[in-house]
Amino acid sequence: MTINLSDFEDGKKYDGDYSDDLIALQTRLAHIQVAHIVHKKRALIVFEGWDSAGKGGIIQRLTAEWDPRNFEVWPIKAPSEDELARHFLWRFWQRLPANGNIGVFDRSWYGRVLVERVEKYSTEAQWRRGYDEINEFEGQQVDSGTTIVKLFVHITQDEQDKRLKARLEHPWKRWKTGADDYRNRDKRDDYLDAMAEMFRRTDTRWAPWHAIDGNNKKAARIAALTIIADRLEAAVDMKPPELDPEIEKIARKALGL
Repeated sequence: MTINLSDFEDGKKYDGDYSDDLIALQTRLAHIQVAHIVHKKRALIVFEGWDSAGKGGIIQRLTAEWDPRNFEVWPIKAPSEDELARHFLWRFWQRLPANGNIGVFDRSWYGRVLVERVEKYSTEAQWRRGYDEINEFEGQQVDSGTTIVKLFVHITQDEQDKRLKARLEHPWKRWKTGADDYRNRDKRDDYLDAMAEMFRRTDTRWAPWHAIDGNNKKAARIAALTIIADRLEAAVDMKPPELDPEIEKIARKALGL
């Protein structure tokens, strides 16, 4: 399937009770995490998107009711010298979740075919080879029992400019903006070309892409959390775990029940 990002630019306000619906989704996600823990299921949630698109806000609300012992958020930055000395996927193998855990990637291995392609940090041969390497990597994870949810959060140039300006002017948000934001902004057309090819080449049956209209933050959060909940729920047994009779016996005696 080909994703056209221009189809995700309406920026419509959320048509519902945002607070109530968010709480309901977070409760549902909490149950989904428990199901992953007790059934020893693994999951990867991958976020890509423009600078200031709202990925961090979505992740914050995604994990708000999760047990911190069984998930990890990985903010992916430029590779270290040690990582550059190895295959580009090596550093991601080190971060894959164990049984019963969920790994959340704020940017990911798709840097190979996005920023590394556009900024020429990789050779053309490297990033062209990257599509097959990524598909095979994701296929290996799915074949071994890992669920993969991939989301791309899209915003228009006008909306991005508003958010970058707000970050610049807010004393407690200035740390979130840097020179790369503006260099990337100047190459938007190149990034759009890279994104279009990424969708064409890596939107697979086992790990499909989901585009999110990020131009309204509340609507984007509800849309993203709903997709994640639907995908994770479909891949795990959601029947609540039975109470161990021995544990129940010990508990009743201890509690005088």
